Amino acid sequence: MSKIKNISFDKIVFNSGYWKKRYELNRDVSLKSVRNRFEDTARFEALRFSYKEGQPLPHVYFDSDVAKWIEAVAYLVKSGNPCTEELALCEELIDSMEKNQRSDGYLNSHFQQIEPENIFTKRDAHELYCAGHLLEAAIAYSDATNDTKFLDIMKRYFDCIEKAFITEKTSKFSTPGHEEIELALIKMYEYTKDKKYLDMAMFFIDSRGTCDDVLFNILTKDYDQNAMPVRELTEAVGHAVRATYLFIAVAAAGRVTNDKELISAAERLFDNITTKQMYITGGIGASVKGEALTIEYDLPNLEAYSETCAAIALLLFSLEMQKYGLNAKYPAVIERILYNGLPSSTSIDGRSFFYQNPLEIHIASVNKDVSMAPANRTHYAPRHRSEIFSCSCCPPNINRIYARIGDVFLSEYNDDSGKALVINQFAAITADTENAKLTMSTAFPADGKINISLSNNNYSAVYIRKPEWCESYTTDAVATEKDGYIIIKASKEMSFYIDFSMNVFFAETNPSVRENNGRVALCYGPTVYCLERLDNDFDLGAVSVDVSAALETAKKIPSEEYALPDIELDGFVDEYFPQLYRKATLNKNKTKLRFKPYWTFANREECDMKIWIRGV
Repeated sequence: MSKIKNISFDKIVFNSGYWKKRYELNRDVSLKSVRNRFEDTARFEALRFSYKEGQPLPHVYFDSDVAKWIEAVAYLVKSGNPCTEELALCEELIDSMEKNQRSDGYLNSHFQQIEPENIFTKRDAHELYCAGHLLEAAIAYSDATNDTKFLDIMKRYFDCIEKAFITEKTSKFSTPGHEEIELALIKMYEYTKDKKYLDMAMFFIDSRGTCDDVLFNILTKDYDQNAMPVRELTEAVGHAVRATYLFIAVAAAGRVTNDKELISAAERLFDNITTKQMYITGGIGASVKGEALTIEYDLPNLEAYSETCAAIALLLFSLEMQKYGLNAKYPAVIERILYNGLPSSTSIDGRSFFYQNPLEIHIASVNKDVSMAPANRTHYAPRHRSEIFSCSCCPPNINRIYARIGDVFLSEYNDDSGKALVINQFAAITADTENAKLTMSTAFPADGKINISLSNNNYSAVYIRKPEWCESYTTDAVATEKDGYIIIKASKEMSFYIDFSMNVFFAETNPSVRENNGRVALCYGPTVYCLERLDNDFDLGAVSVDVSAALETAKKIPSEEYALPDIELDGFVDEYFPQLYRKATLNKNKTKLRFKPYWTFANREECDMKIWIRGV
């Protein structure tokens, strides 16, 4: 049913600027950092099937961690990176999986080595989640190397899963406690064209909310999206990553089957998340309790959970929804994540990561519950990034999303005049497609001017997304607008520019977001900014701005550490007085405020941080 086809990441080459640096940082630093920590923590050892009594147990989710890392390597290889050492490790692990796979096809490092008697009996133990990630990795590896060994291993495993869950029904549960296998199966169907895998995906999608599967007694069925059939869902609830992985599968299944109910459900759930439950950074999942989506407009800043994997899942959900048709709201969400919630997950040096991505830090609050034991105190996000976590799903997920980040930039669209090129995101890239060679030159996101040239072009038109933050633009081409896109008629050889007039502005939230009533956030183009205490010599809670006057004083200060400038502007700090209360004077002192791109926070010593400040 789709008129839109996303152009694959392997057609994209980053030439300079923000995305070249970010891509290479992931390839050269982050991938190796994750590998080293996975060796330290026996994650690779788990899939070597070398466990001996007395050693750390292979955890139930280790297979998924390793699978995402292998998938990242595969994407890098597909794009022409040699990755010689990484490929050698992948081959070692694949050989081990082949050697240790059971005769019935079953493959799971934890259950085979620790509790084989409990295979497919524990719904909370991530078996199908791990299987899904291993399948995604096998598809990517086969596509990158033309070696089918890993894929053949997974085919045997999924024959085993089909028997246990669908044909013979010997498993003790019907649906996975953590969704992922559903979207992997649809990928497998699209890669192999074997309808068996689509049928399996539909079994798991359609079984959800129709069976008595229970996860934990302390949870409701909303937690794992099992309270009602997916076609009836109207609100996104529960564990944010589980939910969004399911919604990706729902969107993909609706597209490939043209199932109108699934399509409507996907559209409904996407809108519910992005208009009522998404942070300005693109993060989702407000609550530490269950890492969960909660209720509409519940977006606390200090306690924000906003898991990195949830932002990545929303990006992938948006990318899938983008295939439904020409609609700028989908790439707009991707842009929000690309320049805020995703880069905040990784340190500037690329070696360490955030699991949570708070929108505010107040150091004094961290241990305010002095009468409680540390384990029972109010939970706040860590103030610095770590190279590894006990649950380390996020770092390899970061590896794999940056390795395929080229997927987000371009699409092809069948309009009334023929096949058009769609530019959804902006970067200094070269792209060779079947229909043209595109070169885009820009300093985006530091500047809104984009130079575009096409050679050997067979596209009828170029559609360029007009960013939501752009109030006006200029171009030297003849242009019209439609559905949030600027349309330029194409010729065989052509060059033109478009300038989105990137400016500093303040954003505000819907009044229903009580946390942010009367507050504003500074933005520059797609990038959200924050204050850090290290740059501002006063309590950040005492800060306010005159929204209209402050922008007139905004000054961009170049940074040597990152592509974007810091921004300095006039503001106010509340007058200090020593008593606890007094008759109100509302006196304020003028001051200079220095803002940094949100994603750069917590790269120095621990300090307070704030996005939302009072507007006057």
